[in-house]
Parts: sequence; structure tokens; C-alpha cells
Amino acid sequence: MGSLIAQIVSVTLMNLGSLRRRLWMSLAMVLASAVVVAILLAFLAMAKGFEETMRGAGSSQIAILMRKSSSSEINSVIQQEQVNLIGESEGITHDSSGPLISPELYVIVDGIKKSTGTEANIPLRGLNKTGMNMRTNMRLVEGRMFTPGTNEMVVGQGVLREFDGFEIGKEVRFGKNLWTVVGVFSTGGNIFESELWADIKIIQSHYNRGNSYQSIRAKLENDGDLGPLKETIEREPRLNLDIQTEQEYFASQGKQLQYIATFGWIISAVMALGALAGALNTMYTSVADRAKEIATLRALGFSNFSAFCGTIAEAMVLAVTGGLLGSLAAFIFFDGLNTSTLGGSFTQVVFSFEMSPDLFLQGAILALVIGFVSGFFPAWRAARMPVIVAFRHAT
Repeated sequence: MGSLIAQIVSVTLMNLGSLRRRLWMSLAMVLASAVVVAILLAFLAMAKGFEETMRGAGSSQIAILMRKSSSSEINSVIQQEQVNLIGESEGITHDSSGPLISPELYVIVDGIKKSTGTEANIPLRGLNKTGMNMRTNMRLVEGRMFTPGTNEMVVGQGVLREFDGFEIGKEVRFGKNLWTVVGVFSTGGNIFESELWADIKIIQSHYNRGNSYQSIRAKLENDGDLGPLKETIEREPRLNLDIQTEQEYFASQGKQLQYIATFGWIISAVMALGALAGALNTMYTSVADRAKEIATLRALGFSNFSAFCGTIAEAMVLAVTGGLLGSLAAFIFFDGLNTSTLGGSFTQVVFSFEMSPDLFLQGAILALVIGFVSGFFPAWRAARMPVIVAFRHAT
């Protein structure tokens, strides 16, 4: 066994040492692997960043209620009577002012994207003081909070990064209404940073919503315990509402861009086929270039298995080198890259590409597959190289 390992190591080192003779073809294989891995990681980082942005907004201590069968807040309508009934339910935390519930409005307004100069939908959320206090990770990073009863608003950092005209002091017109930006807030990089916040009563008035809302957030007495609220909804026919924790709601919303990861794998697989064609050519050329050396080793007693493994190892080294190069390029160019896309409520969600160890692992697996497949058939040819080749053209 030790002798076989020594043979494999010797053949591998000989193969790698001869790469200088096939430098450009070897580099082409490295670069092809790098491009495939980099593109795969870009798609995966996009999907990962979006999912983390959505998941980071959810809390298992906050319940979100919407009209039954509503897929998102924009499709929901809730009346004041329903808000009052929920406020009387068991299972909700109370403070000195009463139950900690936040009826909220969610309307769509237009903004101009900095990257394209085109209009895109932004959510304008109507909140009261309780609703703001329930978002415990919210902090003002600039300016101040809006004054209730006025046309003032605060903007999320994501909106400020991706859209024009939302700096503090700017006046923004939505339809007939003029708003003044008075503050910028952060919520730790989650989806709420893609929103504008203003006084709920003012939004109800401007958008003719009367006493209607689109969602209710309620702070639970016990973390994740929706039981008492569900019982209230089941026994009260006027509460045609669906309930879930905020964590569950945003996790489900975050799955909508998983098709991006699937699409990335499909695109990468197609490109990998092209890379394999070039890699196979490279490895067949390598075997042909080293035919006499391989046959000579066989004549000296080296096994055909050592020739097979040495060729596979060469292909794997080239592919993995390309994979590392592609991973580095993806990390440099995409990690932390800010962008926005259409979310489940037909509004823009601002998020960052996120590279993580599991994504690099997927890139490494793809590179190893390219290396193994591109090396297998040339390695099989090397293993079957006739010893007689060593004596051809001998003088």
C-alpha cells in the first residue's frame, strides 16, 4: 500500500511539474472553472442576502395578523372593530397604556432608483408610537422621529442608499401630498430599512383609508405562543384573520427568491458543460504530451492505477485552483454589494449580497466535480497507455 501511494505521489508531482509545457491550456482550464464558480456564487449570494434580510426582520415574540388568505400586507384590509377585538384577547402583553398592539397601514409610493434613474415602488408604512416602540432594534442614525399629526417621515437606510431625494430636509411629493424627511433609521439591515415611516392618522387621511388598516402587530405574553389569539379568532366570527409570528411571516416571504439560487445552479451547470469541454481537451492534451513519460513509468514497474490517479489529481488541482480564484473574485466583487429587487408586496426590498461559508463550500464542490469529470476519461487513457510507447522513436 505504501508503495502504491508513493507511486501516485510521484506521478502527480511529475504531472504538475510538466504544466509549464502546457501553460496556456492549463490557464484556460483554471479560468473557465473560475468563471463558472464566480457566477454560481454571485447568484447564491444574492438569494442568501435577500433571505437573511427578510428573516432578520422577524421576531417570534411578535404576532402579525392580516385578513384571511392575504399573502402579504398590501392585500389585507382590517377594520377598527377587529383591532379592538384583538386588543381584548388573552395572550397579549400589556403596559400602563393597555395592550401592546400596533394597527398599521402599508401603501405604495414612487421613488427614483439611483442605479437606473427609473421609478420603483417603495412602501410607506403608517405607524403609531406603540408600533415604533415594538421594533426594538430600530435606532435613529440621523435627524429625529416624525412629529405625529404632521407630514413628516423618517426613511430607512436602505431607501437612502438606493433612491434619490430622501436626504434629511428634502421635501418629497407623493401625489398631491408633500412630505418632509426629518430622520434616517436603522433596523440592523433587515427589510424595514426598505420602508418610509410616517404617522398612521395622517396616512389614513391622505389616502382615504378611514379607520381601516392592513395589519396588526401584537406583542405576545409568551414567546411564540399564538394559542390564546388563535382561540379568540376561532370563537369570534368577525375576526376573519390569519395569524402567524413575524418570524414565520418574513421567513416565508424570504423564500420567494430561492428561484434565484436554482437559476444560478442551472446557469452554472450549463456553463460547466462548456468548461468541461475545454478541460477535457486540456487533459487529453496533457496525457498525449506525457505519453512517453507515462509509458516509461509503466515499464519501470509503476501501476496503471498510479497513472490514473496522477492524471485525476492534475485535473483536480487545476479545477480547484480555478474554484479558489472564482471564489476570491466573487467575494471581492459581490460580498456586501447593495441592490434592490421586487418583494412580495410589489415594493422594492433593499438588501446586500451575502457570501457565507456554506456558499464557498458549494463553489468548491462544483470545482471538484469539474476537475473529476474532466480528468476521469483522460486518466483512463493514461492508465491504459501501452508500455511499448516508451520505446518508440528511441535511438
